[in-house]
Amino acid sequence: MRDATDDAAVRAVDSATVRQPTNVLIVGVGGQGVIMISKALAWLAQSQGFEVKQSEVHGMAKRGGAVFSHVRFGPEVWSPTIPKGEVDILVALEWAEGLRWLPYLKPDTGIFICDTKRIVPPFACLNRHPGAPLRYSRETPAEVRAHVLEAYAIDATRMAEELGNDRAANVVLLGAVSTAMDFPVADWERAVTEFVPKKTIAVNLKAFGLGRGWIDDARRGTPAALEAEPVFATPRAPADTPYNVRLEITPGWCKSCDICVKLCPERCLQLNSERIVELAIPEACTGCRLCEWLCPDFAIRVHLDSVQDMVAAQAGARQ
Repeated sequence: MRDATDDAAVRAVDSATVRQPTNVLIVGVGGQGVIMISKALAWLAQSQGFEVKQSEVHGMAKRGGAVFSHVRFGPEVWSPTIPKGEVDILVALEWAEGLRWLPYLKPDTGIFICDTKRIVPPFACLNRHPGAPLRYSRETPAEVRAHVLEAYAIDATRMAEELGNDRAANVVLLGAVSTAMDFPVADWERAVTEFVPKKTIAVNLKAFGLGRGWIDDARRGTPAALEAEPVFATPRAPADTPYNVRLEITPGWCKSCDICVKLCPERCLQLNSERIVELAIPEACTGCRLCEWLCPDFAIRVHLDSVQDMVAAQAGARQ
């Protein structure tokens, strides 16, 4: 038979449970927009009347440096950092960083949302020729799902590229995260509008909608969502296939930071008279993609064109 003391204890436990904050951990590498989406989430939670604490590490601004941000909100929040094993939602803008922070996720109820984008650090490219194995995490989305209650691997970068702005990949993930919270969609869109550059509001709102829609499709088991996952074990190109390297450089995005020139292992890049990067020694380029992965402004894309495909295309054009 329960007495008044027992009832008081139960009420105290229930009250403590209700007052537990929601913990969101956002991780990635410098230049991906980790801080921007964490600030948007914190601003939104505060606008809903919650107490919010945010903690971040963002000193490694150049691409390749780890960046993470803790966002905690609820009726009452004391600490700005999330203990290991207490993250409700882990949002990763880069695949290996997502795997590195998995121990922070709640084992029974945590949600893992991750871009399949891979930014491979220079030390992982000891053999820089196409097809060579990388010293990089090889876990596939299917393998990760086996250890996480609810996990989504989204090719957010490709989705953003198809919208014409690959920098919007972080907002694609923000759209995915929004499905896990009860905030009104209009308020989420208001947060996006508040924090993205004004000239990109339209494309970022589309990116937000794509992220929400992708999660809805994945939860319904729509084949299109599940089949979109890349197979990480597949090499970038067959090692014995002749190929030509082609660099696609967007001059308007190049900020003359010189990172790609200084870190190119083959020393085949340079800044031209207008301080825009260019491929100065094409025959020395191995297509290792380091310049693409390290560029903080997404100004470089490396294409490996098969010689056979190029010959076939040329033959078809002549007919």
